[in-house]
Amino acid sequence: MNATKRLLLGAIVSIATLSPLASFAADSSAPDQLIRELSIETLDAVKGDKAIQGGDVNKIMQLVDTKVMPHVDFQRITATAVGRFWRQATPEQKQRLQDEFKTLLVRTYAGALTQVKDQTIAMKPMRASPEDKEVIVRTEIRGKGDPIQLDYRLEKLDSGWKIYDVNVLGIWLADQYKNSFAQEINAKGIDGLIKSLAERNARPATAASGAKKG
Repeated sequence: MNATKRLLLGAIVSIATLSPLASFAADSSAPDQLIRELSIETLDAVKGDKAIQGGDVNKIMQLVDTKVMPHVDFQRITATAVGRFWRQATPEQKQRLQDEFKTLLVRTYAGALTQVKDQTIAMKPMRASPEDKEVIVRTEIRGKGDPIQLDYRLEKLDSGWKIYDVNVLGIWLADQYKNSFAQEINAKGIDGLIKSLAERNARPATAASGAKKG
């Protein structure tokens, strides 16, 4: 993947990871309506916040903790990225993996948020039945250049619809990390992966924001 596509990937996954940045007022009764309103709120919030545009990792982390996590099944995202090894992890290891993976994503893509300028969201028709418990909501990010595909996988829980994966430029987020995570676990075990993620997250934010993904 060339540098331009990596930058676009970073920018759009940032939007996906940080979807509910604005005050959460979206209608969550329908998955496509939820994504539409969250996307609009996100773009407005990013465009209007100089600290986020400047890559303020601490502010982004605070927003993720308070606004994003209640509406994302991050355990499922992490479990998918860790793959078959997830069943072998202890409850403590699972929590550490979730915490470090979330931090990695936020830090990796914080710098890319500076690229959000004049983009708009276009919704594609959703093919789903009212009784479906899992759906894909397809959108496009439109701005300068070609439109960029951004799709969401959502599941319906008792608490409402939750995002559990994001597809950017044809690649699902969890799948991007699956091979590298498996290699690290095979070589050093689950604790080795946790240590590796923690070490990456301990680097200066300016380095992490431009790092190549695993």
